This record gives sequence, structure tokens and C-alpha cells, in this order.
Amino acid sequence: MKAVIVGANSYIARNLLYILKRRKPECEVKLYDYTETHIDGESNYTKINILDRESVSKIDMDCDAVFMFVGKTGSAEGFDNYGTFVNVNEMGLVNLIDEYRRQKSGAKIIYPSTRLVYKGGDKPLRENAPKEFKTVYAINKFACEQYLEQYSQIYGVKYCVFRICIPYGTLIPGASSYGTIGFMLNRASEGKNITLYGDGSARRTFTHIEDVCGNLIDGAFSDKCVNDVFNIGGEDMSLKEVAKLIASEYGVKVENVPYPNIAEMIESGDTVFNAGKLANAGIRSRFKIEEWIKEENVVMDVRQSAINQKISRGGVICPPDLVKVLHIAPAPKAA
Repeated sequence: MKAVIVGANSYIARNLLYILKRRKPECEVKLYDYTETHIDGESNYTKINILDRESVSKIDMDCDAVFMFVGKTGSAEGFDNYGTFVNVNEMGLVNLIDEYRRQKSGAKIIYPSTRLVYKGGDKPLRENAPKEFKTVYAINKFACEQYLEQYSQIYGVKYCVFRICIPYGTLIPGASSYGTIGFMLNRASEGKNITLYGDGSARRTFTHIEDVCGNLIDGAFSDKCVNDVFNIGGEDMSLKEVAKLIASEYGVKVENVPYPNIAEMIESGDTVFNAGKLANAGIRSRFKIEEWIKEENVVMDVRQSAINQKISRGGVICPPDLVKVLHIAPAPKAA
């Protein structure tokens, strides 16, 4: 059994590698990313530039699964840096697929997508729910889903897309998400009130990183997950509900603040996943966010998230000449 992880220094990739080693110790894993060395010191690592086709040819596609985690994330930022978003998110994937074809690979490409491809609604969203794209990033992600489907139909490329809503937590010190939960925890741990845009009633599916990565691994090696799209499940909660849980644990309050103009225009509304399709393939999520918040290691998670944020903006993770290969979004000012 062999697997390849491209974008191996990213938040999800680092956690996935940890779980993969634990669940499938017999699996040979090769890692690829832009930096000189792997952030966790892994030896089976090769430096590549996903935007350079000759560099991408270094990736060994003679494997069972290719996990593709290279990407530029963000919301409003994409309007100002559209070239970076299109190049890294779309051209990066197409370069990978083209090399897959050149090597005549039979691997399955595992691609993480986003809740942001959906039009928000008051009912749990199935994979075929109406789509709406309010950011460049959302367009990038859906375009990549379509590239995979097209190359599958024409050239036989095997793939599986997994849409992720709100991931949280980490199993690796220093590998924390900078998204919704990270923002709330950082504020609360500093003794500051948690701020939410609007009334905080928007609902999301929250999924612990171990469930996210476990679902990706199980899907990668399952015959029931081939050439298809799946929602990854979790807990249906409002932003306010989660904020109150965290605030209560840290003795702070939740404050509602007005939406900045652009943030309000790109807000998706409720995006809660129906993950029945993945459950039918025997793959489910199990973690509870309230239990996780109360765990002692959440303190470590907060501190490491702050350290990561400083490092990423200092050029260690993403060199100044290629910030476009940033794999994790900067912490927003409000959820």
C-alpha cells in the first residue's frame, strides 16, 4: 500500500499523516511541498513547486492514493489576489492531473473541497443541492471538482471529492486551523470576548480533524468511494452556540458586531451538511465539540495556533516569493 501527500505541510495533511501512520502502519507514504524540508522533520519528503510542470514530475504517482492539499484559501482576499487564487488552486491541480496522465497512474486522487460551493439553506444540504459562488475561492474549488470529473470521463482519472464544512482541533502540536474555531479560541484564551458578525445564528457542520482525516483515509482506500463527491459529516450547530461553549469555558462573553459590507455580501447563510451518502459507504464522524473544548489539550491547541499564525506571516512556511502556496487561511477578525 502506497500513498502520496502533496501539500504535506498543511494543517490537514500533517494531521492526516499522523492518523495514516497509526491506522495503516504498513502504508508507504511520500510527501511533497514547496519548502526545503518537511515542517515535522519527516524524511520521506521532496521539495516541489506545484506551478512548475517539470517540478511536478518529481511526484511518484505509482501509488494507491494521492492526497492533494495544496491550495490558497480565503474569502474577500481572492478578489484582490485573483491571479494567485486561480493559479495555485486551479493550475496546481491541473498540473497534478496532467502528471498523473503522463505517468499512466492508477491512483485515486483525494481532493478536499468546501461548504462554500453551496447555496445556503434551512435544511441539511445533500451533495446535489443548489450551488452558489460568492468568492473566487468558491469558484476555484468547484472548478477543480469539475476538472476531476472531466478528466475522469475522458482519460479515466480516478478521484474522490470530500466537501468539508468547519474543521477544528489538531493531533499535531503546531498544526492548528486558523478558521472559525481557531479565532474563537484565540480570543477566549487571551481573556477577550468572542465577537460574531450579526446575530451569530448561521449554522454550520463542525467536524473534528480526526474525523476529517479519518474520512479522507477511509474514502481513499474504499471501493465505495470512487469518482464521486461526498459531504463529510459532523455536528450541526450555530456559530453562537459554539461561541457560547467556548466563552463559558474561558470565562469571557460573546459580542455581536455589525457585518463589514463585503463580509455581509459574501456570507453564505446556513450551510449544514447531510452526510448520509458517506454514511451509506460505511464512513461516519463521531467527535463532539463540547467534549473537545473541555479537554486540557485545547490550551496547547490555542497556543500553537498563535505560534503558527506568527510563523506563517513571517515567511517560514510561505516564502515571500510564493505566498500563494499558503495552505491555511489567516485568522479572520470575526467569525
